[in-house]
Amino acid sequence: MNFPLNSSADKSDALEQARYNMIEQQIRVWNVYDGQTLDVLGRVRREEFVPLAYRSLAFMDFEIPLRGNAEEAMRKGECMLAPKVEARLLQDLQLGPNDRVLEIGAGSGYMAALLAQMADQVVSLEIEPELAAMAQENLQRAGVRNASVRVGDGSGPIPDGPFDAILLSGSVASVPQELLALLRDGGRLAAIVGEDPMMRMTLVRRFGERFETTLPWDTMAPRLRNFPEPSGFRF
Repeated sequence: MNFPLNSSADKSDALEQARYNMIEQQIRVWNVYDGQTLDVLGRVRREEFVPLAYRSLAFMDFEIPLRGNAEEAMRKGECMLAPKVEARLLQDLQLGPNDRVLEIGAGSGYMAALLAQMADQVVSLEIEPELAAMAQENLQRAGVRNASVRVGDGSGPIPDGPFDAILLSGSVASVPQELLALLRDGGRLAAIVGEDPMMRMTLVRRFGERFETTLPWDTMAPRLRNFPEPSGFRF
């Protein structure tokens, strides 16, 4: 039987228990062990970046739509990634306190908030003006001062480089070569690459003019828009 929460303290305790369960039951078991990453996930209040209609699902193990019709939002990639995917991406980027980070696909601003806890500066691009405004408002309300959101899709010129890390918060058919050019020596780009039903997290590191690629784990994620897709022709 479910009993109603009858005080703000009860509600706060329930939220913290849900956050703890998310970290222990979803994220740790997905090979996220880095102490700093886990600490950040415990401090940044994910529920405050989730639309009110879906707030009760803030800690669940699936993508959360950000506006309008849920099916359409998912089809257009207007969603938050599952918590374990966000956590693994954050861990694998291995951010340092002096890093400048570019994120493609701000969504609700939650991932930018996580990145901002570990890096010096975050620039996050969002193709939809309504979502960009929501993300910026969420970041301001959360007191995040070293992350900014701009309207853009990441497929055109980006004047803010170079960056120490670039994160694509969604999937693409192939690693965008123009983004690799924005990496500093030693920089990392993380993207979920491939097509349904098989995508790989792809981590590219720059060493001078050489790029080293690893494919550490499999997952699925909605598409980022305006990046090239393979031809649909078959012979």
